Amino acid sequence: MALICLVLSGAALLVNGLTLLGRVPGRDSGVFNVLVGGLQLVLCVAVAVSADGSLPILFGISGTFLFGITYLYVGVDSLLGLGAVGLGWFCGLVAALAVAFAIVHVADDPFLAVLWTGWAALWALFFVLLALGRSAISTYTGWALVLASQVTTTVPALLGLTGNWPTGSVATTAALLALVGVFGGAVLLTRRAATRPQPEHTPAPAAA
Repeated sequence: MALICLVLSGAALLVNGLTLLGRVPGRDSGVFNVLVGGLQLVLCVAVAVSADGSLPILFGISGTFLFGITYLYVGVDSLLGLGAVGLGWFCGLVAALAVAFAIVHVADDPFLAVLWTGWAALWALFFVLLALGRSAISTYTGWALVLASQVTTTVPALLGLTGNWPTGSVATTAALLALVGVFGGAVLLTRRAATRPQPEHTPAPAAA
């Protein structure tokens, strides 16, 4: 279930990044986020009910709950025009929780710990963008989402679904380098975008 939700998250991150870059209308991404977030929450609730109080299972799906609630909040915020400040503060809280998840997984799954570190950075970007109102990072956040959508969700999910979830120090190191590429690449793409005229648009809020 978690890997299927990770595939869905990859799609949502991509759409949200393109929305921030003005490539996808806010209402379109809003509907998509509601669908993805709602489906993830339904799957999580189904697993939680069948877990019969098993703490390892409940802990395993708690991270997916964070993604599902985020996407649902993004969708509702975009469709109803709530202003996104509350969404930004929520993303700040989730960023802190994501750091905690990363720390917890360092020992048992360092590759997953690296992924949680990347997701924490994405949520932190939205805290700065939406809660603190730093609109100057909007384009950078959009590119970070677009790049991270494949590197931190789609590719790992497909590897896991084929029975090849990365393990070991080599995979962890590769994941760290990939994160550097994601956030460094977003810097380069943002600078490139700044050198050419951009169409005026008002991007709808989007999150990790």
